[in-house]
Amino acid sequence: MSSDFMLETATELAKLVRNRSVSSRELLQQAIARYEAFNPLVNAVIEKQIDQATQRSFVLDEMTAQGDFTGPFHGLPITIKEAYDWIGTASTWGNPEWKANFPSVNSPSVERLMSAGAVIWAKTNVPFMLGDWQSFNEIYGCTNNPWDLTRTPGGSSGGSASIVAAHGAIAATGTDTGGSIRQPASFCGIVGMKPTYGRCSRWGVGAFASSLDQAGPLSRTVRD
Repeated sequence: MSSDFMLETATELAKLVRNRSVSSRELLQQAIARYEAFNPLVNAVIEKQIDQATQRSFVLDEMTAQGDFTGPFHGLPITIKEAYDWIGTASTWGNPEWKANFPSVNSPSVERLMSAGAVIWAKTNVPFMLGDWQSFNEIYGCTNNPWDLTRTPGGSSGGSASIVAAHGAIAATGTDTGGSIRQPASFCGIVGMKPTYGRCSRWGVGAFASSLDQAGPLSRTVRD
């Protein structure tokens, strides 16, 4: 097994955290190290709350030491698409007119991930109003494909796909209307799915077309 735990699958890391082979704090540090090394090239992460995530990782590690676990994502560093409401960060959908849109509550998806033990530390880039098959906007600029920086990671969940492919996150959230999770997942060599309509809460999540749009996951393996 590599000493770079971010190369492991989420399924494997969940086991390693529970048996105390690696700590949540260590995983977060490795995720941030990959962000610092690769994000200047791919520009996938555009908002972060590292201090908050670090404090949360300490709390989760204390729980682990006591044999107390919050859920299947206990201690795992995860990123979310910019379109998800997350207190302390703007929800702009890549629209400059919404730069001051700071939600007062988290989306249910964010709350449920945290309840399941996830350490959410960053938001990922999107195209303007979530409406393109690439990930550029005038606020945060252009996200690149980590396999080839001259090419797009897709969209609109391109930032999420890019950071997962670069091993900066164990998994990430996205949204999908007509392929906005599945297409960037395919472009970046990872896995994504659009859940059945109504299966995941869409409250507090930006929607390109609310009658079709769904919140869903991106990861590196089908099992994850």
